[in-house]
Amino acid sequence: MSAHARISAITDRIVERSKPSRERYLERLRAAASQGVARSVLGCANLAHGFAVCSPADKDALAGDRIPNLGIITAYNDMLSAHQPFETYPAIIREAAAEAGGVAQVAGGVPAMCDGVTQGQPGMELSLFSRDLIAMSAGVGLSHNMFDAALFLGVCDKIVPGLVIAALSFGHLPSIFVPAGPMTTGLPNDEKSRVRQLFAEGKVGRAELLEAESKSYHGPGTCTFYGTANSNQMLMEIMGFHMPGSSFINPGTPLREALTREAAKRALAITALGNEFTPAGEMIDERSVVNGVVGLHATGGSTNHTLHLVAMARAAGIQLTWQDIAELSEVVPLLARVYPNGLADVNHFQAAGGMGFLIKELLKHGLVHDDVRTVFGQGLQAYTVDARLGENGGVLREPSPEKSVDPKVLSSIETPFQANGGLKMLRGNLGKAVIKISAVKPERHIIEAPAIIFHSQQELQDAFKEGKLNRDFIAVVRFQGPKANGMPELHKLTPPLGVLQDRGFRVALLTDGRMSGASGKVPAAIHVTPEAVDGGPIARIREGDIIRLDAIKGTLELLVDAADLAEREPVTVDLSDNEFGMGRELFAPFRRAVGPSDQGASVLFHH
Repeated sequence: MSAHARISAITDRIVERSKPSRERYLERLRAAASQGVARSVLGCANLAHGFAVCSPADKDALAGDRIPNLGIITAYNDMLSAHQPFETYPAIIREAAAEAGGVAQVAGGVPAMCDGVTQGQPGMELSLFSRDLIAMSAGVGLSHNMFDAALFLGVCDKIVPGLVIAALSFGHLPSIFVPAGPMTTGLPNDEKSRVRQLFAEGKVGRAELLEAESKSYHGPGTCTFYGTANSNQMLMEIMGFHMPGSSFINPGTPLREALTREAAKRALAITALGNEFTPAGEMIDERSVVNGVVGLHATGGSTNHTLHLVAMARAAGIQLTWQDIAELSEVVPLLARVYPNGLADVNHFQAAGGMGFLIKELLKHGLVHDDVRTVFGQGLQAYTVDARLGENGGVLREPSPEKSVDPKVLSSIETPFQANGGLKMLRGNLGKAVIKISAVKPERHIIEAPAIIFHSQQELQDAFKEGKLNRDFIAVVRFQGPKANGMPELHKLTPPLGVLQDRGFRVALLTDGRMSGASGKVPAAIHVTPEAVDGGPIARIREGDIIRLDAIKGTLELLVDAADLAEREPVTVDLSDNEFGMGRELFAPFRRAVGPSDQGASVLFHH
């Protein structure tokens, strides 16, 4: 089916806006691809170093240009539950490549930090910058120029966007993303959240809280709520970087291994040495990016992707804006209820029909572009499937169900959970911001209240514990932007603000920082730009000023006279405490060079 008229119009607008940068990108990509198989330009000494540890047979194969070589970029470490399964992947991939007549080498590793460990800690100030560092690290691995295609092993928050930026920067190479899947279901997410709130109120102790958290995060795989990590997996499938049906298969299962083997063999098939050459930068175009945004809205995905998708698109010369994302949200219905937008976890989403059913529903009404290229071939229709284990141990694909197995978790286009995706852009005299309202009750979509100002998460938590916040207010947490301190997630604010909301107070958050993909029921205007450290209007707010946050009209206003606002001097604060410790001094050049939030908060695409 052809794309929905509004979807087509927005896509065309992105194409038109992107023409100059996209054309320059494709020229560079095609020039790199035209040089032929990479190893042919290496000198003998270069090549000898490149295959020194290979077997004699592999050395012989790599000495010429006949056999394709896969470069593996891995984000493995055994602290991240989501990445621990990657320990065994290189051996599996090498074996599968050999079976298919190819070679595979680990080209390099990239850092992978766990936002769950660093929430509320100094290390969280490195988190967003790690995305660009991951892209750079992957670039170092691929710069050896030994490879015909790349396999990217990564799952979590900044890791996948960083790897996508790398894949598109080396867009003359085919690239496939190989997931590891979600951990099995543990303590239900709503029960974990309930215990967190009881702890915030002082009604349970640390022992009870740790027990609940440990039962929730209990084994290998991604955390099971629908935050940035699982939003990443959805994106990789709907954008065509995954093999169909592979996103949400649990680690350590025969099907998971079969999908990994299949990905390795498919990567060999789509190199320039075969008949289906699929360079990543040609494959991913404006339609692919729009499909990603649509998938984000349809599933109630992470607000972090208002940063990441913009940066990922720019890596391919595509100029995506918050306005595009907001307008797409208006026409894409919410089809999934996965925590924090519902009680289910991603395993329930998968059991209800998963990505195959979701894509089938979106294709029904032309809400995604079918006429795209993917690592699997031509057309998104090929992704309307369930992956199963075949009798021979390979992957068997069956059509996804015609009806959702659990309509409370995954619904149809005809009966959506709400008419739009719930991700909106706010504009006004305070600048631009993003808000996600898919888990916010309708009566809280407009909040007008006086400002209480904080310059750290801890200040707000201290005020809460001292009983100073039992009233209607909008918490202004500023100097949390990318230039100020690396834009850490402010997820620790969710429990106290949730408690105050449950007590009947009208509360909201306004910040130039980030909230996690797990942010939920409290209205939060986030990613405010210009940020406070740049003298943005958020730095001109005074204690007690009335702020109106209107998620229906999409406005964010400080209700003061325009002349008064213009005359105010922006507040400045001492940020020296954010400059040292836990590696923060190493990232000072990033803080100086980073671009604004609405341009992806990147050091790579800001000039």
